[in-house]
Formats: sequence, C-alpha cells, structure tokens
Amino acid sequence: MSELTFEQMLNEESLKTIHTGEIVDGTVIDVKPEQIVLNINYKSDGILTKSEYTNDPSVDLTTVVKAGDTMTVKVIKVNDGEGQVLLSYKRLAAERGNKRIEEAYNNKEVLKATVAQVLEGGLSVVVDEVRIFIPASLVSDTYEKDLSKYAGQEIEFVISEYNPKRRRYIGDRRQLVAAKKAELQKELFERIKEGDVVEGTVKNVTDFGAFIDLGGADGLLHISEMSWGRIEHPKKVFKVGDTINVLIKEINGSKIALSLKFDELNPWKDAAAKYAVGTEVTGTVARMTDFGAFVELEPGVDALLHVSQISKEHIEKPADVLKVGESVTAKIVDFNEEDKKISLSIKALLAPEPEAEVEETAEEEDAEVVSVDIDAVIAAEKDAEESEE
Repeated sequence: MSELTFEQMLNEESLKTIHTGEIVDGTVIDVKPEQIVLNINYKSDGILTKSEYTNDPSVDLTTVVKAGDTMTVKVIKVNDGEGQVLLSYKRLAAERGNKRIEEAYNNKEVLKATVAQVLEGGLSVVVDEVRIFIPASLVSDTYEKDLSKYAGQEIEFVISEYNPKRRRYIGDRRQLVAAKKAELQKELFERIKEGDVVEGTVKNVTDFGAFIDLGGADGLLHISEMSWGRIEHPKKVFKVGDTINVLIKEINGSKIALSLKFDELNPWKDAAAKYAVGTEVTGTVARMTDFGAFVELEPGVDALLHVSQISKEHIEKPADVLKVGESVTAKIVDFNEEDKKISLSIKALLAPEPEAEVEETAEEEDAEVVSVDIDAVIAAEKDAEESEE
C-alpha cells in the first residue's frame, strides 16, 4: 500500500462531506446549453441540468452563466449512479421565494412582476421562482374579457392567498386598481368645478353618448350635448382613445355631466341679427312631420316651415313636395329668441296673386295658418316612438 503524498493528503482533507438536501456553494467550471458543471469542493463535480435551473424551457444556459461564476445550490442526490452529484438551483430559489411570498402575504406588501403567461382564467406571474396566479376577476376593478394586453407587462399586486402545502399562491391586482382610482377620484373632485374645461380621453361610446375618462372619474357626454347641431350617432363622431376638451356642465355627487356646447360657439348668440323677420334664408330640410318640415339654417338652428307656408296650392303633407336633404329658400316670418323658434314661409317669396284670386282664397288661407307648439309636438313624437319600442 503506497503512502499518500503530503499534497494528496491536503487535498483529501480539504474535501467536505455532503448530504442530500444540503445547501452548497460551487464554482462553474463548464457550461453547455442544457447543463452546468460546478466544482462544489467534493470528490465529484456537481451537475445542474436546465430543468433544475429554471422553469423556462427556452433558456440557453450558456447565455445566463459562464465559467468562473459562483452559485449557491441545493443537493438533491449525492450519487446519481454514475458518481455525480445532482444539484438544483430552481428548488432553492423556490424555497427562498416561498419565504419571500409568505412575508409579502403577512405584511400585505405590494409586489411587482412581469406577466409570464396569459391564461384562459387569468394571469400567471413568477416571483423568485414561485408561480403566482391572478384570476381574471382579480385583474382589474372592471370585467375584462380579453387579457392579452397584459402579456409581458409589468404589474403590481398583493398576495391574497398563501397555501404552500397545496402550492396555491393567489395574487390580487383589483384592490390596488380600485384604491388608486379612489385616490385619483378624490384629487379630481377637489380640483374641478362646474364650468371648467378639462381634457379627457374617450373610454367608451354608446348609442346615447360617450364616457370620458377625466383621470380619476368618468364623465358622461350625452349625445344631446355633443354639438349645437344634430348628431346622427356618437360613434360617427368619436372613437375610443380620442383626446378631447370638454365642459363640466354639472357635478352631482360622483356623477359628472359633460358638454361640448361651448357658449362662444352658440349659434343663437347673434341669431337675432342674422334671422330677423323678413330675412330671406336658405337651409336644408332636416326632417319632416305631417304638419311641416324642419329646416336646418346652420348647425344648431332649425326653423319650422309649416305645411301651409310651402306653397299657395293646398298640400296634404310636406313629404308630397319636399324630401330630407333638399335645399330650400324661404322668408323668416317669425323669430322668437327666448324660445329659440323661427318660422319660415316659401309662399311669402312667391309673386302675389291677382286681386280677384286673393279675395277667393283669403278665407281658405286664414283657415290653413295655425299656431303650432313645436316643443309639444316633438315631445309627443318621442313618446310615440318610445311606446313603439
């Protein structure tokens, strides 16, 4: 039996004994795409496979570590049958991650992580090798059908459920979103007042109007407040994401009513001068009823052309001689600035009839000229439409 040299004895004494489950430090001596070899100061080198390094199968190990790097790993098998020591970096990181998640859960700490996966029922994030699931119902304070926009996005959340025995870790982003909105809402209502003009972003467009995000609360821009003129449908004017300046018309509790009817653009502002009685005007037939046609003189200013004032001849209804979109020229025969009502007459522009005919038809014309409460008629029409619906 040969005696060991002093150097061999020194090396043997410097080698330590290791056990399964032990945490050891090692130095990288070789790296391949699927495997890392470490010197762990043991008689055999340690092997760290990719599956025990990360949960990401796309990782190339040569891109994350290099020879000479030091690592702390966990021994999962002292002898794999070939005299090699099997190591795990992932399991050690997960154990440390579990401790990290437990502390965050107990302290209600806000965590931040990048969304690793968008699943059918929610989002998956990874914190220190611990996979955390955020259900769709806890992603935001409003229901979101499509979560794809969160892919690769860094988000904040808190741990709402911590169960290491079942490996169940649930994250909650909704309460943070709600708290942030409440804070912004408070700041917004402290800053704004009725009559202010503020900038907002179109959040949603419906048949009856658009909801505008004012940065803390949403305001409703009703279709009737979108223009001094006529709006066929909000979606033809606005789209989600548009940035607009709006007037705060009314604040009622947490509800905000908005308007785009700015006073300086009010077409009735100088209407008395433009539409004085006797003035000849040209407009477009906007809509018709049995008693007359409404003619748009400019956006926001409509005038009534009564059926009796369309022609000297008897007309049953306006649709018999006029159509929507047609341009007509008429004379203003009545102007009521207070009620914003204008009456027109085409007949007043026609050449006077011979004296004999005038006497014969005077009584008939007097019978045809009637006083119409336009607002009452319009209201009756709306009631009838709602009843049909």
